[in-house]
Amino acid sequence: MLMERTGIFQLAGKDATIVGNDIKAGQAAPDFKVHALDWSIVNGLADTAGKVRILAAVPSLETDTCDRETRRFNQEASALGRDIVIEVVSTDLPYTQKRWCGAAAIEQVMVLSDHMTAEFGEKYGCLIKERRILRRAVFVVDRQDIVVYAAYMPALGVEPNYEEVLAAARAALT
Repeated sequence: MLMERTGIFQLAGKDATIVGNDIKAGQAAPDFKVHALDWSIVNGLADTAGKVRILAAVPSLETDTCDRETRRFNQEASALGRDIVIEVVSTDLPYTQKRWCGAAAIEQVMVLSDHMTAEFGEKYGCLIKERRILRRAVFVVDRQDIVVYAAYMPALGVEPNYEEVLAAARAALT
């Protein structure tokens, strides 16, 4: 049985239930299965082995904050080089993600769906039980699958510290 926690995150002014434990820097990153835009199964870490990964959990690409965050990571991705992969994970359906990516010209980041099983959300302590969406968080995983950076945003509308995330990813290359 997965741990369920309250008192750490509020949604619409009320305590929300978070499923799973928080991930911390220094621990092994759990692999996870999600769906690509074409519904194929992606192993979030195994399929990008040997690279530094930035994993960004977002509630929905259809919201202003998620839109800005994903566009920002897409813009930054081209300057990071091929040894860093950015994966943006939401519980949006792949159909919705594909349409949104086309409209937003998102081509540099992997946009992935946790809709079917919420495995990423559970393993990374991001699943909000009441809405079955992910709380916003960002993780940097090094080439050896160790988490070197983890940050959970205190509210859905709060964006990550992009400079910190990018610096952690660049540092993990060495």
